[in-house]
Amino acid sequence: MQYSILWADDEIDLLKPYIMFLTQKGYEVTPVNSGADALEEVEKKKFDVVFLDENMPGMTGLEVLPKIKQLKPNLPVIMITKSEEEYIMEEAIGSKIADYLIKPLNPNQILLSVKKILDKKRLEEEKTNLSYQQEFRQLAMQYQDRIDHAEWAEIYKKLLFWELEIDRTENKSMAEVMNMQKAEANANFSRFITENYEDWLNEPKANKPVLSHQLMRKKVFPLLKEDSPLFFVLIDNLRFDQWKILEGLIQDYFSVEEESVYYSILPTTTAYARNAIFSGLMPSEIEKQYPKHWVQDIGDSEDEEGFNQHEEFFFQEQIRKSRMPFAVKSSYHKIIHNNQGKNLVENFTKLSQNHLNVIVYNFVDMLSHARTDMAMIKELAPDESGYRSLTASWFNHSPLFDLLKKISDKKGRLIITTDHGMIRVQNPVKIVGDRSVNTNLRYKQGRNLNWDDDSHLLVCRKPERFFLPKVNVSTSYVFTMEDYFFAYPNNYNHYVSHYRNTFQHGGVSLEECIIPFVYLTAK
Repeated sequence: MQYSILWADDEIDLLKPYIMFLTQKGYEVTPVNSGADALEEVEKKKFDVVFLDENMPGMTGLEVLPKIKQLKPNLPVIMITKSEEEYIMEEAIGSKIADYLIKPLNPNQILLSVKKILDKKRLEEEKTNLSYQQEFRQLAMQYQDRIDHAEWAEIYKKLLFWELEIDRTENKSMAEVMNMQKAEANANFSRFITENYEDWLNEPKANKPVLSHQLMRKKVFPLLKEDSPLFFVLIDNLRFDQWKILEGLIQDYFSVEEESVYYSILPTTTAYARNAIFSGLMPSEIEKQYPKHWVQDIGDSEDEEGFNQHEEFFFQEQIRKSRMPFAVKSSYHKIIHNNQGKNLVENFTKLSQNHLNVIVYNFVDMLSHARTDMAMIKELAPDESGYRSLTASWFNHSPLFDLLKKISDKKGRLIITTDHGMIRVQNPVKIVGDRSVNTNLRYKQGRNLNWDDDSHLLVCRKPERFFLPKVNVSTSYVFTMEDYFFAYPNNYNHYVSHYRNTFQHGGVSLEECIIPFVYLTAK
């Protein structure tokens, strides 16, 4: 592809050696010797970049620049000047120049600036693809070995790093290879969970990660201080890749002190994982100690929040039992609607007087469920890349972002985490059960469950070993792994087409189980 350059300078004849140099490198250069001529050329011809001298008689470069931007807002302009005065640089940068060069010029300086603007995407894609290809084999060898939970977390982070890097390239030419490698890693991770999860819960000496019910005790309470408020923000359904997108949006306000992960318990759902977080107990222990506050996930209910009506009670109970060295003043807020988020921002002064403020944001969870049923959301988020973009758009315009800015202004401390992740499901597994079976697509519990293939399932016939409640003596749990989901034989084809390519949670996958815990301090 031959790029076209417009070069405006009142001493354009003296620049012929540079123009010849660019021509030899394959660029087409149109020289003009005034700002007026530059505007005339921009109006009638397409250019890929403009070199604009700042100090021209008549219209100066700084006067021509906004006029070019009015005509072609996305046309990159490189400002060239003899002056190093700061105000000129600031005015040019404020007018959204692409680069700034100071005379005397040299050919390589010019070529570098052009390549940085015109060839940046191609060069970055080539480098990204090459680097990923070099690490591909090393990653594959790692996750095929016998590794522990910490090593799996590092592999997942590396996979997400490359997924995000490839997603930023223009052609995404390695995306299919990346997806295949992530699918293979998920298959191996699912076998790892099958072999180890029960031991994590039942063997005191097992090498195990921090799990949902240990999160507050092991990672949050140790951060509490009498003289510095801590804000614990739980964004429901937030995957690690989505956190990395949010990190870029808040980096001007916070420094990351700790970026780690913990593992969600099974099922990876709001009803089980989030109740475990706030109670500090596994689900069967909650049911035993607080039978009036445990809502069983059975039957036809689609409303996950119905199972989490007592989070604040569990949270206060856990603080009461924690034996902190000082009396912890705390608050709990659940944000489901935008107005609730705005009200919280308006009442920020009260929050800053507490030692610990827990804020649960359900928007990402609502978005993922809405995506299942709303054609428009499906169009906006057809894949992981689209979903990340949608999450970033929401956050950018949300009261949550406003709240985080206030926390930063007051030099507060912040935790961002979640209760579980989600995965885009692709492959159906037929299952049969009675009306008491729960509706979640990634796991089922009930009596007399039957399925056609268990090669991608984790079956729990003794719920007590997973610390899960039993509705009756014959209750069992079964979890889908990787990107599989349950479908009923009745109206099977319609069911599958409706739910395939939707984001779901409750089962076993890297995306659902390994989730972010980030501790930040204000800049």
